[in-house]
Amino acid sequence: MTSISSSTAWADRQSVRPESRHGGTEGNRRLTAAVGAVLLILFAIQGVTILFLGRLLTLHFFIGLLLIGPVSLKLATTGYRFVRYYSGSPAYRRQGPPASLLRMLGPFVVATTVAVLTTGVLLALLGRHAGPVPLLLLHKASFFCWLAVTGLHVLLHVWRLPRLIGADLRRRAGHHESPAPGRIQRWSLVALALGTGLAIALAGVHLVSGWRR
Repeated sequence: MTSISSSTAWADRQSVRPESRHGGTEGNRRLTAAVGAVLLILFAIQGVTILFLGRLLTLHFFIGLLLIGPVSLKLATTGYRFVRYYSGSPAYRRQGPPASLLRMLGPFVVATTVAVLTTGVLLALLGRHAGPVPLLLLHKASFFCWLAVTGLHVLLHVWRLPRLIGADLRRRAGHHESPAPGRIQRWSLVALALGTGLAIALAGVHLVSGWRR
């Protein structure tokens, strides 16, 4: 009996070891929170550029292209949780699904975010007169749809960010707020996403000249 119990305990440890090494579900939550905070800052700056678009058009282009990196990481972290939950991962099943309202908003947040970025990139590449499709109108329409659904999404999530990010940054904390394994990897991913976005922005910001002529 002791041998069987020991074997079962060893198997359990082996089954959770790969996930716990990188923080598991809690690591995923903290990575999502970290990149979410980065996106809040970038979108806030982008909002200011919209108010003064005539003077801040170059910055608007730059931030819009920079967002591609962090947005891609945010979609990856939430998509990973979605796949793990619906593929039957025990740890993610124990964590449970998001609240019903968040599950309803999720597809709209993703769709409108992709629409805003895609139309923005196409406008940058093709210029003001981008063929028969009114891209500028589509960009504006997708932005207002994005603002509505993402604003509600942020209100439902933002209160969690200080706790999740603070717990990951503190070296010494209480038992329930200690850094989850994989902290260096998580912040490296955030830095990589920002670096990727920065490279795209630096490579593409010159396209703004087509809008100034």
